[in-house]
Amino acid sequence: MTCIRTPITDPVTSSSVYAEIDLAALRHNLGVVRKHAPAAGVMAVVKSMAYGHGAVPVARALADSADALGVARFEEGVALREAGLATPIVVLEGPTRAEQLEAAFKLDLQLTIHHESQLPLLQDYADEPLDCWLKVDTGMHRLGFPVDRMRTLFERLRQLPAVASLRVMTHLACADDLTNPATANQLQRLVEATGGLQTEKSIANSAGILAWPDSHADWVRPGLMLYGASPVMGKAADDYDLQAVMTLKAPLIAINDLEAGEAVGYGGTWLAPEAMPLGVVGIGYGDGYPRHIGAGAQVLLNGQRVPVVGRVSMDMITLDLRGVRAQVGDIVTLWGKGLPADEVATWANTIPYTLFCGVTARVERRYLD
Repeated sequence: MTCIRTPITDPVTSSSVYAEIDLAALRHNLGVVRKHAPAAGVMAVVKSMAYGHGAVPVARALADSADALGVARFEEGVALREAGLATPIVVLEGPTRAEQLEAAFKLDLQLTIHHESQLPLLQDYADEPLDCWLKVDTGMHRLGFPVDRMRTLFERLRQLPAVASLRVMTHLACADDLTNPATANQLQRLVEATGGLQTEKSIANSAGILAWPDSHADWVRPGLMLYGASPVMGKAADDYDLQAVMTLKAPLIAINDLEAGEAVGYGGTWLAPEAMPLGVVGIGYGDGYPRHIGAGAQVLLNGQRVPVVGRVSMDMITLDLRGVRAQVGDIVTLWGKGLPADEVATWANTIPYTLFCGVTARVERRYLD
């Protein structure tokens, strides 16, 4: 039950919550992509603020090593170009308005065509031609044209003056589950749909890259694995030599003495089993730490795993500090180096994607290289 209690020496700097973003680890993970798919072009996916890591710094770190960047929305591509990125950029959700086509040419953005409503935009576009991707739905049933229309649409688009080059992509729905036959079925559907067509293809997401070599094709689209989390069920990041890119940190802002039976936090859902020290960390769901973190959740404090107790508040969480040497001002790791996001996600009954993307704007990103 040992705890050292000393005041914060510099409350201005010690109170901040921050995420360390290790750009060297990011590039290492891209190297893992290259190792698994050496013959494929790499479209590094930096949508949704690069999965919460910061789109522009991440894109700059990858600019010399990735063959292209993938974003979800047109505005994301514009922001990267305005930041000075010259790497090819693919807009995975494609155009929604006619004026975006002219802007796409000026900014050299490649557009994904996945829905009937986008065809008139291309047919009416009379300026310089655009590089495009035709998305085929092989089983995800989210975006993409049916496989039985793929060949006709491909020929139709290739003949349009608006289309400079045309590639094909699809998206894997169940590649994270190695026992699910859906992936093999999707791959077979794409083979049947594109047989004989002279075009480049993109199929593999992160799970496809690591677990389904037949999905590598001409281009792979790594997302989660770039950021150091495992995309495969039952596998840890270490199993694939993936390094944590984001390490989320916050200070220990108080240590309080509890008596046996005293309740902690909203609803009083956790009771002190004995007289004990309780730590308070200055982070909560307002910063992106999951509100519904479950039993068994831990943080890392001075190299030691420490249990999270009580409910997560907007700005604070509480820790069981029995047997821990700690003092006010110590820095706590919520996930990252030493505490994999994969593991934290299981305690919150979620996935690493939601942890990374959920880190809010008030959390400072500190970039290390």
